[in-house]
Amino acid sequence: MFKGSLPALVTPFTPKGDVDIPALKKLVEWHIAEGSHGLVPVGTTGESPTLSHDEHRQVVEEVIATVAGRVPVIAGAGSNSTHEGIGLVQHAQAAGADAALVVTPYYNKPTQAGLIAHFRALHDASDLPIIIYNIPGRSVVDMSPETMGELAKLPRIIGVKDATGKLERVSQQRITCGADFVQLSGEDATALGFNAHGGVGCISVTANVAPRLCAQFQEATLAGDYARALEYQDLLMPLHVAIFLEPGVAGAKYALSRLGLCGEDVRLPLVGLTDGTKRQIDAALSHAGLV
Repeated sequence: MFKGSLPALVTPFTPKGDVDIPALKKLVEWHIAEGSHGLVPVGTTGESPTLSHDEHRQVVEEVIATVAGRVPVIAGAGSNSTHEGIGLVQHAQAAGADAALVVTPYYNKPTQAGLIAHFRALHDASDLPIIIYNIPGRSVVDMSPETMGELAKLPRIIGVKDATGKLERVSQQRITCGADFVQLSGEDATALGFNAHGGVGCISVTANVAPRLCAQFQEATLAGDYARALEYQDLLMPLHVAIFLEPGVAGAKYALSRLGLCGEDVRLPLVGLTDGTKRQIDAALSHAGLV
């Protein structure tokens, strides 16, 4: 169920700073029409750190209602508070999500034993499948392949979004978690190599902007056609780079604004892009044939 190109959805805002629900629904319909294989609302790219709990729940509910079962929805449900995370996972299940994406707890730096206890508590609190989100560059804690293997023994810990940037982790996690454990890249630029190691998809920031190309890229890798996938990679690489010259959500929203799909507004402490970065994104959009 969980494979291919899964955009880490941005959360559109109005010029006044409110969540723009009509724009959100428009994005969902566009992504489905463009061939995205699933959607991931309210992750970091969805600006979850600056959404209120009510807004978080609203975005999850609106995305699930708009999707209406056409593609899987993996709802962001991470927190560095286990109690809060339980509530988010339970809400995701009640709203009808197909899985929850749960980041390793950030800032408070739990041990590997703490990670096991945290994820076990979330697992036991609902019947929803959970995908671990391992991103040590943001959370400052790295779940080891051995720890992940222990968690993979739980029936509803089904996969990982791996944003370590270490391609060897895919092979290591195949050993500790099993070949059926769902491994999704969390880093667009290395998604080609990730799938070659045994990954099955990408929870992608660039797919916000180029959903059709990212879906075709993923389909090529999953069919074993790496020559074709490399052609897509060459088209997409400048966009992968340009979007992340500044915070990726700001880059993605600017690119979407150029495509006429939503505004470029982000919430503080994020700010709009510099003119130099905008020019590089414009050039990358042109290189990919999107404008």
